[in-house]
Amino acid sequence: MPTSKARAVAPAKPPAKKSPAAKAKPSVAASKTRAPIRSRKAAAPSPSAGDAGALIDAKIASLGDWRGAMLARIRAVITTADPAVIEEWKWATPVWSCDGLICTGEAYKKAVKMTFAKGAALADPAGLFNSSLDGNVRRAIDVHEGDTLDETALKALIRAAVALNRSSRG
Repeated sequence: MPTSKARAVAPAKPPAKKSPAAKAKPSVAASKTRAPIRSRKAAAPSPSAGDAGALIDAKIASLGDWRGAMLARIRAVITTADPAVIEEWKWATPVWSCDGLICTGEAYKKAVKMTFAKGAALADPAGLFNSSLDGNVRRAIDVHEGDTLDETALKALIRAAVALNRSSRG
């Protein structure tokens, strides 16, 4: 009868502890084998104020109908409401800010929409807000073809948004 031989098995060594620095940095060999992480869409650099103005000009010109004319009028009211208002181009949309976001100006097939970032916190005695009324933060004004723009009330609303931004800054 064959006898079984007992094999001595050495106890497993616990893995060597790595220093915090070794944990944070992969080895050179490991870094060469890993593919670099890339986002799906490369982030475009944000345009300067001059570039933003040119992009807004191009947007207005590209619309070529009543929406372009209305967006140009809205832009003029916003930029004259407070000399510190800055034009920006974010999310492929005209954006106006002063110590924080004031509003965006989007052009859709049947409306030009101004979305106020903190619209729910603004008094609107003229009743300009007519869209996005259910949210807790934003409010919007949809201007349709043939609508008249109450520029005086809009200028007051822009000034109120600027004042709100400034008061929340400190």
